Amino acid sequence: MPGRYKQIPEDFSVTEVPLYEPSGSGEHCFLWVEKCGISTLDAVEALAAEFGRPARDFGYAGLKDARAVTRQWLSINGVDPARASGLELPGLQVLSASLHENKLRMGHLAGNRFEIVVRELGPEHLPAVSENLDHLAKFGVPNYFGEQRFGKRGANLAKGIRILQGNPKKTARRIPKRLLRLLISAVQSEAFNRILIRRIEEIDQVVAGDVAWIHASGACFLVENPEQEAARCEQLAISPSGPMPGPKMLLAGGEIGRLEEEVMAELAIDCEIFAKVPGGTNSGVRRPLRVPLGSPQVELVDGGLKLEFELGKGSFATAVLRQLLAGLPWV
Repeated sequence: MPGRYKQIPEDFSVTEVPLYEPSGSGEHCFLWVEKCGISTLDAVEALAAEFGRPARDFGYAGLKDARAVTRQWLSINGVDPARASGLELPGLQVLSASLHENKLRMGHLAGNRFEIVVRELGPEHLPAVSENLDHLAKFGVPNYFGEQRFGKRGANLAKGIRILQGNPKKTARRIPKRLLRLLISAVQSEAFNRILIRRIEEIDQVVAGDVAWIHASGACFLVENPEQEAARCEQLAISPSGPMPGPKMLLAGGEIGRLEEEVMAELAIDCEIFAKVPGGTNSGVRRPLRVPLGSPQVELVDGGLKLEFELGKGSFATAVLRQLLAGLPWV
């Protein structure tokens, strides 16, 4: 990982930006939940116990940090919204509930809105932070995976590598599919972060052999003539992508392809090793090396600087903080 910013006291909240609102009819109860101090999976387990249902019956669009105040949608079929609305359990509250036709699935969100008050920043830091924020809004945010993806002291990464290099089919019989997916994705995330570190100086340009990411659609294409794509890259319409390796991932070519192979060799993996994981879990995708920063704001508040911004699904606020606070005296 790149240089880690100082751990500082901060107020941190995350609000999910959904792809759609519940329609008001159907068999699935959508729960708008606020939680603090517990993970999304812990919240699901608590609600499952409350409703007498298995955790696997719940749906969610994304996993939210346990260390923040977070608001997100969860879904469960066959539960009366009147019973769920206003429910309070340790660490969580159901703010509202409504019906919808379909179960909420992973990835069914537009992004997240972050609000962060950094207590150790004051008026003297405002110009530098504002300048950094403007730079990120223009050129994009390096799309690092946050440390929470890798577990405490990197435990998820170590377990994921052991599974891939051992017998994934046997392991899959012993642990839940969601946990298996999480552990294997830690390995993919590490491969991506290593590529991003090596290409950090060129994430605002594409070269021959790159697999370019189209931000408007999430589609990818192989770059053959980088000069023709330079304008779109400058406008943050497209960006170079990095590997989340797997058998279905579109491979880069040329020097970029060789660089990605080199990084995977460091981890003793290749794209095909992920095919051993049963059920098509973690089959491989591309991920943009940078992402747009939506509706950024910074203001002086009582006790610090308040930062607000939006990121697309799968991107981490820690990546923004790392760039915003870079070069400040206390970092």
